[in-house]
Amino acid sequence: MENHPNNLMFSSSSKSSSSQTSPQRPAAKRGSRGGQPQPFRLLTESRGEMKQQAFQRRLQESLAEETKHRIRVAQGLPLTTDKPQVVFKPPVKEQTKPVGIKLRTQRRAAERAEFNDLVAFKINWVEYQKQRLEKIQKLIDEEEVRSLRKEMIPKAQLMPLFDRPFYPQRSTRPLTVPKEPSFNLWSNKCTWRRNSCRGTLQLTSAF
Repeated sequence: MENHPNNLMFSSSSKSSSSQTSPQRPAAKRGSRGGQPQPFRLLTESRGEMKQQAFQRRLQESLAEETKHRIRVAQGLPLTTDKPQVVFKPPVKEQTKPVGIKLRTQRRAAERAEFNDLVAFKINWVEYQKQRLEKIQKLIDEEEVRSLRKEMIPKAQLMPLFDRPFYPQRSTRPLTVPKEPSFNLWSNKCTWRRNSCRGTLQLTSAF
């Protein structure tokens, strides 16, 4: 379809009319969305720079101190070489006076020494008593052995007196009177036991 000039004019007029009749849109703000970032500075960066500067300062001071110590300073000569230089002596300090302090450890050591002496004395006393008893027992045993040996020595027996012979005397003790045993008590005991046994058997059978 060919473009007719009338048609072009109609289209241009229609566009102008539509643009006049339609409301105008507000222009979009430039840079509101996806704009350029603003520069900013973090606090950690400033702290890092301050620490770095302090470190560099300390390093320079240490290097300067080392270089200063490396330089040797010559000692000056005394004022006169004829007389020796008298060195000033410091004042003599007073002697330290001891203070009479009694520690608890000293008192406890003395008490412990007394206790140890007492224990040693008791042990020695017990040993002495034991030895004394053993010595006495030994003497007693020796005396018993000596007496037994004396008794074991055979001695001559005296001759019997044949002119006065021995005659046995009749005893004055009365004769024993026999008694008849009583079997009634034994029979009563047996009957009582028998009856009790029967009663227990009856009770057990009932259960």
